[in-house]
Amino acid sequence: MILLWHGREPIGIVVFATPAASLALRSRYFGLKNPRSGVAMQSLNSQLWLLQRVVLHPTYRGAGIAADFIRRACELCAVDWIETLSAMGHANPVFERAGFVRVGVVKRSGSSNGAYGGNAKPSAETRAKSRFSEPVYYAFDNRNRRPKD
Repeated sequence: MILLWHGREPIGIVVFATPAASLALRSRYFGLKNPRSGVAMQSLNSQLWLLQRVVLHPTYRGAGIAADFIRRACELCAVDWIETLSAMGHANPVFERAGFVRVGVVKRSGSSNGAYGGNAKPSAETRAKSRFSEPVYYAFDNRNRRPKD
């Protein structure tokens, strides 16, 4: 977790988490043949974090600081790669401005219930709310990260 301060007031936060065990776009991007193998999982946990959430105080939204904040937060991470998924990636290129590479879009499975993976049984309300949600997958190359200040 990284906080952005304006004087004594916290105005933003970026939260990092452990990535999912496998993701087809990640496997394709990194050329992983067996992403759930023990070696792949060990490597994943030591070299990749998920940028899970970015929140900026409403007063500061639109001020042009989000991309720089995201980039700097990523550069402070102790891992070589950061990934994120964003449904807003279709409308707002903030992650691309922050230095992420747009890898692709996570498409729904062909299951009749419209869920990712096919085994879930979401409610009609959930299906209606998520019918347009196909998040964009991004990767950030942090191998040349700057040292902490």
